[in-house]
Amino acid sequence: MTEMVFGTAPVRTGDPVLPRWWRTIDRWSMSSILILFGIGLLLGLAASPPLAARNGLDPFYYVQRQAFFGGVSLAVMFAVSLMSPLMVRRLAVLGFLGAFVALLLLPFLGTDFGKGAVRWYSLGFASVQPSEFLKPGFVVFSAWLMASSQDVGGPPGKMFSFLLAVIIVGLLVFQPDFGQASLILFAWAVMYFVAGAPITLLVGVAGMVVLGGFMAYEGSEHFARRIDGFLSPDLDPRTQLGYATNAIREGGFFGVGVGEGQVKWSLPDAHTDFIIAVAAEEYGLVLVACIIALYATIVVRSLLRLMRERDPFIRLAGTGLACIFGVQAMINMGVAVRLLPAKGMTLPFVSYGGSSMIAGGILVGMLLAFTRTRPQGQIGDILLRRR
Repeated sequence: MTEMVFGTAPVRTGDPVLPRWWRTIDRWSMSSILILFGIGLLLGLAASPPLAARNGLDPFYYVQRQAFFGGVSLAVMFAVSLMSPLMVRRLAVLGFLGAFVALLLLPFLGTDFGKGAVRWYSLGFASVQPSEFLKPGFVVFSAWLMASSQDVGGPPGKMFSFLLAVIIVGLLVFQPDFGQASLILFAWAVMYFVAGAPITLLVGVAGMVVLGGFMAYEGSEHFARRIDGFLSPDLDPRTQLGYATNAIREGGFFGVGVGEGQVKWSLPDAHTDFIIAVAAEEYGLVLVACIIALYATIVVRSLLRLMRERDPFIRLAGTGLACIFGVQAMINMGVAVRLLPAKGMTLPFVSYGGSSMIAGGILVGMLLAFTRTRPQGQIGDILLRRR
């Protein structure tokens, strides 16, 4: 109906795919992602050799693997960003179904690698964490359900998305993986709010989260130990949080120097969960501020472009993807400075990890595809034609 009244924006016929992609993509966000990947390799050169030495491997074994997984991730990101929103939605639905089935089978076929939580499938040469691939698929699938509920005679998509979120959160808590469960619930709440949810419902969901956290504290020794360690006024310097906090303090503003940091010799997860501690110790607050600015650039620019989007599905899906990407980075850095309890969550495109790196490429590729400028894709198109 809009096109019948106001007409359509001109479309260039025969426009090659790559020039059109380059013209419509958010180049600031894409550049920020590439810079983050470069910083990740730089920090990997510092953080991973001690771990390789402890495991009797080549000094740059983990760096080479990170470069390989990063290359695959960037290729996937580029391929997904070329797709139309319809193709992205189809890919997300198929990916979500596959990851959901893998999550269901995890208690029977998965492994914990001695960490106390069954989160991975061991493939021998690598491991796969289904929850990482579940996140982007869940966001897009839920956005589709919520957008469909706004159609005349549409299905009760908001209720379906809520039930789906509850089931997934339950499966993740069973592992236990409270970090990924909180990300799933947060992404759903943000999209539900943008879709026009009543504030009373969101307050009710928040109350359920608090109640669930209390029950988890009482019933899970693993969860209670992390909360007690976070709330304790005394910090044991021999714990991971103790080493990370000391490294950040020692780094100061400009750091102790490239390769001079000591935390990488003490932290077993220095190349993954606590990579920001390595950055703060060797390069100081300057590099940490740059990393924060890069994540903020991706999230803020994506949200600003989505504010002008008319399609409710694209607006909801893009908002969920941008928020879950930014919050994961915030949680990882918040844990390192003891603002949040330990979660075991990677820093997107910076930490080492095959599943997180490739899943991050899929997520950001979807976000870039949704934030591309398209004919008749913005409210401003109508306003300009009215003048």
